[in-house]
Amino acid sequence: MTSPFPLRLLTLSLMAAFAAPAATAQAAAAADGASAEKLETIVVTARKREETLKDVPVAVTALSGDSLDRLNVKNLGDLQGNVPNLTIYAARGSNTTLTTFIRGVGQADPLWGVDPGVGIYLDDAYIARPQGALLEVFDVQRVEVLRGPQGTLYGKNTIGGAVKYVSKPLGTATTGSASLTLGSYGQAQIKGSLGGSTADGQVRARFAAASLNREGYGINLTDGSDVSNQRTDAARVSLGWFPSGSSFSLQATADETRDTSNMRGFQRMGVNPSAPTVPPSTHRYNIASGMPNQNSTDSGGHSFTAQYALSDDWRVKYIHSYRSSETDTSIDFDGLPNKIADVRAFYADASRSHELQLAGTDGVIGLYRFEGRAGGRVRNNFFNLLFGDTNGQVLTTGTALFGEWDWKLMPRLGLTTGLRYTQEEKRAIVLNRSFSNDTFTVPTATSANFDQTRKVSNTSPKLSLAYELSNTTNLYATLSRGFKSGGYNIRANTAAVPASGRPFDDEVLDSLELGAKMQLGTLELNTAAFFNQYKNVQLSIFTAYTTPQGQPAFFGDFTNAGKADVNGLEAEFIWRPSSSWQVRGNAAYTNAKYKEYIDRGVNVASQKKFTNTPKFSGALDVEHRTSLGPWGELRSRVGVSHRSKVYPTTDLSEVIAQPGFTLLNAGLIWQVNPQLSYSLQGSNLTDKAYRTDGYNIPALGVLSGFYGAPRTVSVTAAYRF
Repeated sequence: MTSPFPLRLLTLSLMAAFAAPAATAQAAAAADGASAEKLETIVVTARKREETLKDVPVAVTALSGDSLDRLNVKNLGDLQGNVPNLTIYAARGSNTTLTTFIRGVGQADPLWGVDPGVGIYLDDAYIARPQGALLEVFDVQRVEVLRGPQGTLYGKNTIGGAVKYVSKPLGTATTGSASLTLGSYGQAQIKGSLGGSTADGQVRARFAAASLNREGYGINLTDGSDVSNQRTDAARVSLGWFPSGSSFSLQATADETRDTSNMRGFQRMGVNPSAPTVPPSTHRYNIASGMPNQNSTDSGGHSFTAQYALSDDWRVKYIHSYRSSETDTSIDFDGLPNKIADVRAFYADASRSHELQLAGTDGVIGLYRFEGRAGGRVRNNFFNLLFGDTNGQVLTTGTALFGEWDWKLMPRLGLTTGLRYTQEEKRAIVLNRSFSNDTFTVPTATSANFDQTRKVSNTSPKLSLAYELSNTTNLYATLSRGFKSGGYNIRANTAAVPASGRPFDDEVLDSLELGAKMQLGTLELNTAAFFNQYKNVQLSIFTAYTTPQGQPAFFGDFTNAGKADVNGLEAEFIWRPSSSWQVRGNAAYTNAKYKEYIDRGVNVASQKKFTNTPKFSGALDVEHRTSLGPWGELRSRVGVSHRSKVYPTTDLSEVIAQPGFTLLNAGLIWQVNPQLSYSLQGSNLTDKAYRTDGYNIPALGVLSGFYGAPRTVSVTAAYRF
């Protein structure tokens, strides 16, 4: 660590994380003897080996496939509210680009010059870019959300945490499912899966597909077409070879998602000076764009996993993964037919990774290699007078040695040591120019033209103590470091602001976390206190300048914000007092403050706030089961979630900021028999209007807010075999 944590914070964390288990230790024996139904045991692979949720000394939330269905989680964005200190949603004008923050750490800029702060993984395959990362939930075994830096095992882009989507595994039995969902706004979804094996179980396969369609929440008033609609098709196929009598296995998986949805609608929250007679809009989603209503993304990839068991305690595992995506989108910042701020964006990326692991019962060591290429073109038409082009690519190569191992110090006391050494090279090729008209064929000026390479190395350590206080309560204390490499601003305008061509620095986060995990009969309770020192926070901002003709102008810039402290508390629980009732909930408090933020030589930390980081958040979900005798079982659920005020953008606009709000959800599931079920689900039942993101660009007269989904109701018929 670069500096010791204050003694005051250490004392507070001990009180917060250890007081509760000390108070409940005497009640553990009585709780063990409770007669109510036992809680579900979830096995996770948060540390790249199978462990129960209680035994893994990491702040992790795991939701099984059944839990995701009951909670009506349709895609990764619906995890918000179900996981403490998680902010996750579709980025601004996109349907499939993901914005993710955990404990104040993330990245809201989806352009190719910036890496995400939270790692997204699909069956151990890292999704390097946010485009196409808003995964739809189908044929899933579970989703794990790891909070806090996971640099030892997961690499450079997990400074804030990791979200792991784990699909259903290959099995020997013939299994499958089919479901049909109909709902509000013309929702029509079909999902299906089928898996099985040869008679001897040596060759196994599984196929899953989904077609997800919905009419728009709003319309484009210019031509009457839908906005904020959905047209998504996705498929995944897995094959496996498990030779009889052999310790070797080989699995291959391929997936593809094609989204051809239209633009996302938004609310214009102010009068644009270029259209002074048009009042602000009153509808959350309606726009009046004159651009092509296009917002498509194709994403997918494949992976190969080979595993060999050296003995009962040791295995070697090799994982190869390839991912790619292409996005073609219209971004109408002003939402008007006028050509005020019309942007056409094309993104393309491809990445390949190799990972070799040697794993034992007490840990894992390995070698990781990443090669990525991301780039595209963004064509700006401002006022039909200024025509600019952001063009280029970023090439990234990285190699890492990593390891994490458990050591038994005493019968109830264990030590985990971890280390990851990373070398990375990032090359930015940038050509930003101005053009004479909207054909973008005749350049008139070059604002940036450079080809630069940045090399960096990092050592991220981890030290964790785990203590088994009783058979029902485990405590842990962890010191760890997270790292995210710096890079170059691919929107740079070096002609106007030469400093914009300089690289921004690596982010580093040093974390102290203290936690307790308890299983007290019918109650499972996990608590954590974290104290993070965050340096070189990477922020996407707008920089204004004056053209040689005296006109005001701006460009998208990137900067490092000095230093910050991010401290907080988390708790989540599941309580099942009887076979008929289950109560699930979580609560989180985060105090994120800049300690240093230098703006033009002045420390303005007291004026700055963290984005996408509510101070308070929590949720409560109550479920009741009623036996219907020969007609099966009825499950009824009511859920409520709350988040305090959030600033979604770095300009901290009070107009775009979302005040605290509460959402109400509910559901009914009729489980006719183990195979057949019918469900009725409702989300945002009070039709709360809440902003997730927005734009505030005074130079363009743009002030707009993007909203979460309105009230929706759906019915589903599902069959499993």
